[in-house]
Amino acid sequence: MFFVTYASARVIRNAAALFFFVSLPVLPLTAKAEPVTIVALGDSLTAGYGLPPEQGLVPQLQGWLTAAGAEVTVVNAGVSGDTTAGGLSRLDWSLTPETDALMVTLGGNDMLRGLPPEEARANISAILAGAKAKGLPVLLVGMQAPGNYGAEYKAAFDAIYPELAAEFDATLYPFFFQGMTEGDFDPALLRPFMQEDGIHPNAEGVARIVADLGPAVQAFVAAHRP
Repeated sequence: MFFVTYASARVIRNAAALFFFVSLPVLPLTAKAEPVTIVALGDSLTAGYGLPPEQGLVPQLQGWLTAAGAEVTVVNAGVSGDTTAGGLSRLDWSLTPETDALMVTLGGNDMLRGLPPEEARANISAILAGAKAKGLPVLLVGMQAPGNYGAEYKAAFDAIYPELAAEFDATLYPFFFQGMTEGDFDPALLRPFMQEDGIHPNAEGVARIVADLGPAVQAFVAAHRP
């Protein structure tokens, strides 16, 4: 008699507990996203030539991403004076095991030296192939040649970036300087945001670039986050 009573009570308690847990609201699981490390492979534009360390492209971009709540670390792999060949030569040791993605900003020095566009194309192609072999997504930042190189040179150089981005399924940011004057590339309008050499952006110029580039980097990370 006691056994039956004890068993019945236990069943009642278990049923009550089951009802309690089943009645609890189902809450979504919110796992915190893992931080993403992006290696910024580039030349003086990436390195922050002529600027205090905190005002260069990478520090300003890092600040923008952090303020936007993005769990992203940007590693400065910019070397002043580097051509696409130089960037290719240091690709393997720049891509450490912690690297999750690659941002490429190269080609400006090839253009300034008047190097053949086919050389820049071959080097950037090899960089993208190297990143692809490591399973890394790439944000390819384009450059554009000025008209004084001639129409043929400009057409060949400018085509490198969209065509290689399509070939390697990379994300294209069309033009490094596009945020400087909201798409109007009149040199007279760019001058207030450039250093005295007329080649590198000053701190305010970098801030304008980052204001446009930052959302593109954020979207790139979101699209490729596991």
